[in-house]
Amino acid sequence: MKRRDFLAASALISLLAPAPALAARKEKSSKPGSKPAGESASRSRRETRTDNRSRSRGRQTYRPVAEPPTAAPAAVASSPATTNEQTYNAIALPDEPQPQWRTYDVTSLITLNNVKGKLRLWLPLAQYRDNPWQRALGHDWRGNFDSAGVYRDPVADLEVFYADWNHVAATPRLQLVSQVAKRDRNFDITRRGSVAERGEVLRRCLQSSNLVPTDGLVRRTAETAVGRIKDPVAQGKAIYDWVIENTTYDPVPAGIGRGNVEAMLDSGRLSGGSADIALLFVALCRSIGIPARPVFGLRIDGSRLFSGLGATGNLGTGQHCRAEFYTPGYGWIPVDPGDVRKAIRDENLGYGDPKLLVLRKLLFGFWERNWLALNTAQDVQLQGASGGPLPFLVLPQIEAGGQRFDSSDSQRCSYTVTSSRVDG
Repeated sequence: MKRRDFLAASALISLLAPAPALAARKEKSSKPGSKPAGESASRSRRETRTDNRSRSRGRQTYRPVAEPPTAAPAAVASSPATTNEQTYNAIALPDEPQPQWRTYDVTSLITLNNVKGKLRLWLPLAQYRDNPWQRALGHDWRGNFDSAGVYRDPVADLEVFYADWNHVAATPRLQLVSQVAKRDRNFDITRRGSVAERGEVLRRCLQSSNLVPTDGLVRRTAETAVGRIKDPVAQGKAIYDWVIENTTYDPVPAGIGRGNVEAMLDSGRLSGGSADIALLFVALCRSIGIPARPVFGLRIDGSRLFSGLGATGNLGTGQHCRAEFYTPGYGWIPVDPGDVRKAIRDENLGYGDPKLLVLRKLLFGFWERNWLALNTAQDVQLQGASGGPLPFLVLPQIEAGGQRFDSSDSQRCSYTVTSSRVDG
């Protein structure tokens, strides 16, 4: 898409779309106050240094917060392979103020019921690598757990919070506040020269997985979608268009999907949630040699495009999956076919509707800043878990007495997520 077409689409969408459904700006919220006796608290904070002469790289430190002594203090542990203070190096961006950025406190509250025995909880955190459209600024947590910490899987680009209750004698509870900065992500086809991705990352993004096969019917479908097109950007656009034209949005109760690409194509019913649609796009790209990956995340604010493409209030069911594919010279190009299909359903858009024409152009190369990226991991093996791997990790996971369940089990888990603006 030419730059003038993209700019025209960006301007037109504001005229065609309904009134924005943005959350109201809020006063800066205070951090959680003093905790009740017997609860544990820890925090993670990004520390940076800047001066007028140079720009520094960020340093992220996890360390326990000192608490007043109680009759029976609860221990706070860092990740098993660490001491009480652990330093991670993360890619950080300069700290000059930029008006496009918005800063949010995203608060997760989890209370467990009807659980017995030893208990462990895992919660996916925001992507820890800074990039031009998202920064993870730090995490604070507290609750009545016996130990808690954070671990990383650098291969999967995954960061996970965990908490342990050695003997459940009361109602397990956890509060975790993550502060993140977000801005819109835009792809400009007139600008080349992006930094090349590492070879091992690209190789991983060409591999098949349990949910993303890359041969047989998948490859034949991709070849049909691209036809004689040779340019990789145009091939990605052809696959994006094919996915939009041949799928329907029909989320499962969790809101993000549990499908299998080959099973979808075999059945001829290309219907599912955002993960199903994104994974279909990823599989088709990989099958013809285009590195691609899903990006699992959470809606944290209203949308300027359509109200159904944002979320406010309780965000506990606001999980949403996007995708990106890689081309030499341009780097990673963002797409969101799932939200195109969701808008078609929510707004009853016909294929000739001007709003749909603009949205299709816009969401090839654009991610709105109202969404928090968590990870790109597939076939996730949780650290310390007794069960097998998960297809992907977007919801809190809990193991109690050797049995695993997630936060969608309302009989045993109360899970709420809220976000608030903290940048004025």
